[in-house]
Amino acid sequence: MKKQLLILLFLITSFAANAQSYTGYFHDNYAGVQSVLFNPASIADSRFKTDINLFSISSSVQNDLYGVRLFDVYKDGYDFNTQSKITPSNGNNGLVNFDIMGPSFMFNIAPKHTLAVFTRARSISNVRNINGYLVDQVKDGLDQSGNFNFNAGNVNGASNTWAELGVSYAAVLYQKNQHFLKGGLTAKYLQGGVNGYVQGKNVQVAYVENVADSKAGILASTGEITIGASQDFEANEKYDFDSNSRGLGLDLGLVYEWRPDYDKYDLSKAKPTDNNFRDLNKYKVRFGLSVTDIGSIDYRNAKQDTYDVTGVVTQQMIDDVGNLYDFLNDNYRKISSSKGRKTNLPTALHADVDWNMYNKFYLNLNGDINMANSDKLNGITVANRVSLTPRYESKWFSFYVPMTWMEYSGMQVGSGIRLGAFFVGSGSVLTNLVSKESKGADFYLGMKIPVYQKKFKDTDGDGVIDKEDACRKVAGSAENNGCPWPDTDKDGVFDKDDACPNVAGPAENKGCPWKDTDGDTLLDNVDDCPDVAGPVENKGCPWPDTDNDGVLDKDDACPDVAGPVENKGCPILDADKDGIPDSEDDCPLLAGPIENKGCPKVSKAILAQLKVEAKSIFFETGKATLSNAKKEETSKRLDAIKEILKNYPNAKFAINGHTDNVGNPKFNQKLSEARAKTVMDYLITKGVNPANLTSKGFGASKPVKTNKTAAGRAENRRTEIVYLGNL
Repeated sequence: MKKQLLILLFLITSFAANAQSYTGYFHDNYAGVQSVLFNPASIADSRFKTDINLFSISSSVQNDLYGVRLFDVYKDGYDFNTQSKITPSNGNNGLVNFDIMGPSFMFNIAPKHTLAVFTRARSISNVRNINGYLVDQVKDGLDQSGNFNFNAGNVNGASNTWAELGVSYAAVLYQKNQHFLKGGLTAKYLQGGVNGYVQGKNVQVAYVENVADSKAGILASTGEITIGASQDFEANEKYDFDSNSRGLGLDLGLVYEWRPDYDKYDLSKAKPTDNNFRDLNKYKVRFGLSVTDIGSIDYRNAKQDTYDVTGVVTQQMIDDVGNLYDFLNDNYRKISSSKGRKTNLPTALHADVDWNMYNKFYLNLNGDINMANSDKLNGITVANRVSLTPRYESKWFSFYVPMTWMEYSGMQVGSGIRLGAFFVGSGSVLTNLVSKESKGADFYLGMKIPVYQKKFKDTDGDGVIDKEDACRKVAGSAENNGCPWPDTDKDGVFDKDDACPNVAGPAENKGCPWKDTDGDTLLDNVDDCPDVAGPVENKGCPWPDTDNDGVLDKDDACPDVAGPVENKGCPILDADKDGIPDSEDDCPLLAGPIENKGCPKVSKAILAQLKVEAKSIFFETGKATLSNAKKEETSKRLDAIKEILKNYPNAKFAINGHTDNVGNPKFNQKLSEARAKTVMDYLITKGVNPANLTSKGFGASKPVKTNKTAAGRAENRRTEIVYLGNL
């Protein structure tokens, strides 16, 4: 009895609620009907045709007072009081949550509208501001605690168990280019179960032991404790179900998706087999925001007792009492009420960011923020939480590793897996495997029947999906239920479009054969003159002779000007009047003798002029680069040479380079060749026919003056233009 009394008075085993269930799983795009519990908008445009939950359960326990090696707790002989590590403070907390989801389902009622119906049983308990030092002091009982004096403060705890029947509706609200927004709401009918609560106000406790007689210790206390429950358990310990204890709840949510590759999912371009891309994830980043558990339950038969615990009791008095109510009623003054009481739901704000990093790999950041009054009598609240979860996700398999910071128990790392119809996981299992001071544990598992969205089959590839195709293995027309149209005359024109269904004919003539009106063997469809016979080569038309020179236009090189047959119907031309027809004249614009093919001969005067011009081409010393100092003079000479050479289109010239004998002979040879080529390249860029030119270098091998004098060497450094004859 003595430990039970302390549990009641000082609330040393109460808990605080953590309403987060299915940690790491609910943000999976294949979470299905479970995801509606955290954001009702999530089920719109989902990967499911329908998702049926058979049974799923989620439970968690957290605290900031006791740390244990979790898997040692289940071993024989484990002593919680001595083997756990206690971290007391003036305001310790703990948490527990139990959530069972019964038969539930979701399905699409239209392309942009989704409905879900779920059943759920929940149990949440919470308490805050427990004096951990007091817990540590009396954990072995008053007779082992020694003297103490503690301020127990304003402890506030509540516990509630209830059932839910929820109906959720979600729809696509906005869709334009890369922006996609959906919203949802859930209306819940709530059936109350068991509710209990306790609250302390300014409770102070002190214990003085009697060393000579352990049963003579004295416990003194001050303050006020309020205890309430959904029924009068003092009068009737058996639980009586009350169908009138009920209420209503509401969840609201929005989800925004950023879809940068929206053009890939353009419904106007979708094939029937694509099923409007419903089986694909289309977002790069998803943002979710929701408020859940707005509402309350009215317990009409609730009873509440408020005790003034100011007084003194002995150790013997504590040990002699049979039950808690007798002890409180016998030793303290109370005020009772039976007017009933409402219990709020654990209202919370949920935020979610989901990043599709690459292909099927995602990173999720989500959290819960309590929105209920933590100090309210009989108030149910959640613990604040933030989770970062990397995951791999596909239609039949998902794996995730949630890393969570809890308001009370700190960091936890867990893992979960989904295999088609089955999922199981924990937000703390990896931490509990290695930690010696674990302050929390949770797990969840479930079984469901998922019916996924998928691409449709089109076996014959005719654009009519198999479920609508009357001829699945033979390509056909959509208008004919996927079956081919008949073609009696086998002309490629279906009988429905064939004006001559029993006689083969081309499609452009509506399946009828073409005629040959003028009898020239060309059918009218390819005869440009269907009423006048003509050769096939002229598309059935007679050949014309426009200039009436006796040469048909098809053979007449000058169809608009008369000319002899031997000149292909063109008049004989001699533009330069040198007596040689232009057709035989290599230089039709320059007069020249017939022996030179109508081109002018290169005279000695022209060669002399070329020699003079070539002598004034200057280069940089020791280089094949035209002189920059005499650039204007050199360019003028080269342009003059160009104009001369272009007047002799059938003459071949050599550009020869020469040097003096100063320096290395091999260098001089290469220099002369390079300078000759520089001149040749320049003339070619100016329009001289490359076929008319060659270049060659002679180094110092052909001097024209003595190399013993500066003047002679200057004469020997030269460029020459040499006439080689006609092409």
